[in-house]
Amino acid sequence: MSEIEDVYPLPPHDHVFLGPDHERAERRTWAVIALCSVMMVAEIIGGALFGSLALIADGLHMSTHAGALLLAALAYTYARKYANDRNFTFGTGKFGDLAGYSSAIILAMIALLIGYEAVSRLINPVPISFEEAIPIAVLGLVVNIASAWLLAGGHHHDHAHGHAHNHGHDQGHSHDDHTDDNHTDDRHHRDNNMRAAVVHVIADAAVSVLVIVGLLLARTFGWLWMDPLAGFIGALVIANWSVGLIRDTGSILLDRTPDPRMAEKVRSAIENEGDRVTDLHLWRLGPGHLGAIVSVATTKPHEAAHYRQRLTAFADLSHVTVEVQHARPAPGG
Repeated sequence: MSEIEDVYPLPPHDHVFLGPDHERAERRTWAVIALCSVMMVAEIIGGALFGSLALIADGLHMSTHAGALLLAALAYTYARKYANDRNFTFGTGKFGDLAGYSSAIILAMIALLIGYEAVSRLINPVPISFEEAIPIAVLGLVVNIASAWLLAGGHHHDHAHGHAHNHGHDQGHSHDDHTDDNHTDDRHHRDNNMRAAVVHVIADAAVSVLVIVGLLLARTFGWLWMDPLAGFIGALVIANWSVGLIRDTGSILLDRTPDPRMAEKVRSAIENEGDRVTDLHLWRLGPGHLGAIVSVATTKPHEAAHYRQRLTAFADLSHVTVEVQHARPAPGG
């Protein structure tokens, strides 16, 4: 039996696979960078004027914080700017995941540095200027809370199902056609770029809280070991968050199937009339956008449009390519 590939003409379509709140998240991130930059300059100038080395050190720490957020902001800007550039075959939706992966690596390095410093201070304790260190830690916590509040305004869309599809592969596709049964895993709706920015801020806030508690206990009871212990616990928390980010963003960058259950439902939707899926690729194109390439073997006279129509029930499939292999039915079949 011979197999013939089905060729079906398709109208041109865009490849914009950005999250529904992309521009809003971009503005929020730049706002947080501005806040951190102002605090950084104020702390460094204040430290220089008042002779506070700790204040200068915290200002320099704030600069690394702003630098990590700058990575997220640039990813948003670049992804939006080149969203319609045809040189990016499947759009720029993964720039956020690339930035998130890079931020996770930075977080892991920060965790190692904090852990190393904490162990060093446990072995060789150093004098602590409590009256200066505690207010600086409180100031850092306030800035981080304000940053988290600003970022949260653009972070609620992780579990949203809003899309801006305009693809010829999904003609006749509307949100009314979708059922909740086909939303099997919301993780592919996550904006990992915003997630990484929030993790940076929350991690810094968590460390600030631990440091404040450690400093207060050290000052009250003379437990100097509490300060490095608090830093070590903070390092473990940051390391745990960074590993989760690396795992999730790395899987996306390597085009791992984002939702095995959805892949099985796609397969079932195609095969429920006796046809056979010979090859299936499902991957993430951007927050809330999935791509699929499906090869179907059939003895029926169906065209590719027939199978694409079956897949319109899946709201997250933003780019679908169907290849149909026609075979003669078996004698007597």
